Amino acid sequence: MNQDYIKPDNWSIIEEGFDAESVKSSESLFSIGNGAMGQRANFEETYTGETFQGSYIAGIYYPDKTKVGWWKNGYPEYFAKVLNAPNWIGINIEINGESLDLAKCKSVANFRRELNMKEGIYYRSFEATLQNGTQISAKITRFLSLDIDELGVINFEITPLNGDAKITYKPYVDAGVQNEDANWEEKFWEPLEVSNTGNEAFVSARTFKTHFTATTFMQNTILLESNNLNCAPSNVVKTSNRIEFTYEVAVAKGQTSAIQKLGGYTVSLNHQDTNAAAKKVIAKGLEIGYSKLAEDQKFAWAKIWEMSDITIDGDVKAQQGIRFNIFQLNQTYLGKDSRLNIGPKGFTGEKYGGSTYWDTEAYCIPFYMATKDQQVARNLLTYRYNQLDKAIENAAKLGFTNGAALYPMVTMNGEECHNEWEITFEEIHRNGAIAFAIFNYYRYTGDYSYIPEKGLEVLIAIARFWQQRATYSTYRNQYVILGVTGPNEYENNVNNNFYTNYLAKWCIDYAMAQIQKVETEYASDYARIMSKVNLDAAEIAHWKAVADNMYFPYSEELGVYLQQDGFLDKELVKVHDLDRSQRPINQKWSWDRILRSPYIKQADTLQGFYFFEDHFSKEQLEKHFDFYEPFTVHESSLSPCVHSIQAALLDKMEMAYTFYLRTSRLDLDDYNKEVEEGCHITSMAGTWMSIVEGFGGMRVKNNALHFEPKIPKEWEGYSFKINFRNQILKVVVNHKETSFSLDGSQNIKVYVKGKEILVEPNSLVKV
Repeated sequence: MNQDYIKPDNWSIIEEGFDAESVKSSESLFSIGNGAMGQRANFEETYTGETFQGSYIAGIYYPDKTKVGWWKNGYPEYFAKVLNAPNWIGINIEINGESLDLAKCKSVANFRRELNMKEGIYYRSFEATLQNGTQISAKITRFLSLDIDELGVINFEITPLNGDAKITYKPYVDAGVQNEDANWEEKFWEPLEVSNTGNEAFVSARTFKTHFTATTFMQNTILLESNNLNCAPSNVVKTSNRIEFTYEVAVAKGQTSAIQKLGGYTVSLNHQDTNAAAKKVIAKGLEIGYSKLAEDQKFAWAKIWEMSDITIDGDVKAQQGIRFNIFQLNQTYLGKDSRLNIGPKGFTGEKYGGSTYWDTEAYCIPFYMATKDQQVARNLLTYRYNQLDKAIENAAKLGFTNGAALYPMVTMNGEECHNEWEITFEEIHRNGAIAFAIFNYYRYTGDYSYIPEKGLEVLIAIARFWQQRATYSTYRNQYVILGVTGPNEYENNVNNNFYTNYLAKWCIDYAMAQIQKVETEYASDYARIMSKVNLDAAEIAHWKAVADNMYFPYSEELGVYLQQDGFLDKELVKVHDLDRSQRPINQKWSWDRILRSPYIKQADTLQGFYFFEDHFSKEQLEKHFDFYEPFTVHESSLSPCVHSIQAALLDKMEMAYTFYLRTSRLDLDDYNKEVEEGCHITSMAGTWMSIVEGFGGMRVKNNALHFEPKIPKEWEGYSFKINFRNQILKVVVNHKETSFSLDGSQNIKVYVKGKEILVEPNSLVKV
């Protein structure tokens, strides 16, 4: 049974009625972010019920010492944690001497929260009767400014309903926070300084070990009936890591009082003096004023939506799902800073350490290439180039030599910080995703300059890794790759995972082709790179021998590539013959049982068919899809999107639609029963792909856009926009036709079902 308390709505995430059971889930679903910081939807006021407190700052992390039973050579020293940052949203409230706490009120009525995705603003309202009999109504608005990304804004209004009331606001900033998932229950922040002037307060703290400094700040304005009371705090309480102000207001029955709180973070990543920077942010916020800040927020989000929105007609849940996914992707990463990347939970939780995974290259880059300008995707590629030395270091720790690079499974700064051996040492296919992203970027943008400037060095280091990781088998007279884990993490330490072997061969071939192209067309870059990497013809010949003679496990009888050598030795019971009570198997079965089962967590062999679709015929794809999908339990958030795209290509529209709903509403409907830990941000990019590449059938071939539009029978129509080489193409699909319009200065040729169509600027072409 999935959760279903979120009301269907085209533009908003809405919860009506207060239910303590769903508080932690809602804290994830109503999270807000602006690319530089984010926070779970914790209540501002005291809440003594079950809650998961979380505020996060992009790029700030802590190396939490690895917790493993016994150490092996090559284990990462630490697991990088995204830090629960000091809390600036807190406002304790007392009404006639009693604390406002929804867990303890006599009654809570008309509770409603809304995350308005069109505006990027989070609203909450309720009526409450306190134990002392006072009845109040409250309205709270909160947003994190897109324009001033170090600033957050809260407006908390209270109206007494059954008599006059003395309302006491106690806003605070608190650096005494801990992570839910700390390995050793240790504190990550060291307080440095607490200061205040007038209505402003500042708490500076530094992370242990990594020594990031953050100043968390607040500024408070008290209003009555919308008039600024210009009052100073009547009391200030300071400790080494916390500061709290007290404001008291006498409010007549039916009058509305409010506290407007500005807050946020200034960090040493961006400022030498974080305190001085915080004062400037407050001054700027006050100068603009609350109403204009809210207006600017709506305008900034309108600009994002203008390019990235996908509309779906006739299916509200599908529409809400895709917008929620697009909204969270934009809250997490806006592409302004190449030091940052996209964590699998974004700013919605701590699981997975908030670090960078191969998800970025495999799933996220296509979304950012098509909905922003190409510089954003280039920044994501540059992030990996900047960490190449660390990737070479990571490989050296495992015994690789000569500048071979193994990019980490999980990282914050380029160092491996994932501490499960079967993934850290074995899930090496991640290296291939990084090379594939370079190819994908050039294929889509036509911007080759990245490869001679930076990308070729990465491709060479990755090719060196694959050549060394392959083993020559005298038994097979071919090269094999032993002891790996493919994308299907329900098989560890297998030999010759098809996807890994195929990717390894492709990476080497691609690197050799780019070396030739750069030598011919970019002579000075070629000379610079070759003197740096010491590559000679003999080494390239060795690469070629490995690539040309790579082994792929194959069943002649079934006519399919095998996921790995031993796949057919398993007891091949399909998922639909598995008792429902046994699902999800990752929560019901021992790991030993899972590893011996045929069950597949996510696309694995089919991930290869997704990346290299043009290397295989449609008949081959169908054969492999029909063989592997029935064994797939889809217990990874990254699974439904790839299967949706392939099902659409194969005209299995019922399946494509079911998988689309599953990926788009994975968190809203809490399919995996874990949304309270945070949302699945990187799989949300896969949701975007399942519409654009799945139903829209968009591909880039020979420098041109190709479409094979299809539409689920549940929809009346859908539309999306693509920024292709600085030309913005809008595609609208319904059951009768597909229409194209162009916002650009030059004509563009597109292909629909193989037929060439010319689209001219500011005109509509219907097919």
